[in-house]
Amino acid sequence: MAKLYFYYASMNAGKSTNLLQADFNYRERGMRTMLFTAAVDDRFAAGTVTSRIGLGADAIAFEQDTDLIAIVHRDGEALPACVLVDEAQFLTGQQVDQLAHLADVYGVPVLAYGLRTDFQGELFEGSARLLAIADSLVEIKSVCVCGRKATMNLRVDASGLPVAEGRQTEIGGNNRYVALCRRHFNEALGAKG
Repeated sequence: MAKLYFYYASMNAGKSTNLLQADFNYRERGMRTMLFTAAVDDRFAAGTVTSRIGLGADAIAFEQDTDLIAIVHRDGEALPACVLVDEAQFLTGQQVDQLAHLADVYGVPVLAYGLRTDFQGELFEGSARLLAIADSLVEIKSVCVCGRKATMNLRVDASGLPVAEGRQTEIGGNNRYVALCRRHFNEALGAKG
């Protein structure tokens, strides 16, 4: 029975690297996969899943109105052995339901990788829906500067100072976000407790 998996973590935990390894494992055994990534993520080349350690693969860029089932279930094409989604936090709730449909009705395993929360500690729409309905939730560990598990994503400005307000989505890497434990995240933002 195919399942919908959600692999989640803070920034810089190796989510894309894990996705690319899973993709390699399927392809090494002669199985066809389909990779998706968010079109809004333009840090590297458009339509690619790219890891900070230098690995990369072509992917289908999805927008908020992309019909994932229509792309995966094209007439005349065999279904892929697996669908892998990077930047899954940018999925809509409806797109997550489409991924569940691929697993439940078409028998295609779906591995979705993404952030759980934004820079204010709030759930993304796609992450919230994945947390609600995924068959399997897998946390990928990252490390705070203190050595504890990093679970939060602190947004910083060009000077490295914490940012507490702004749009939920602002694309960036190590220059814009720092993965921290909850304690250091709250201390950086001056939260009172």
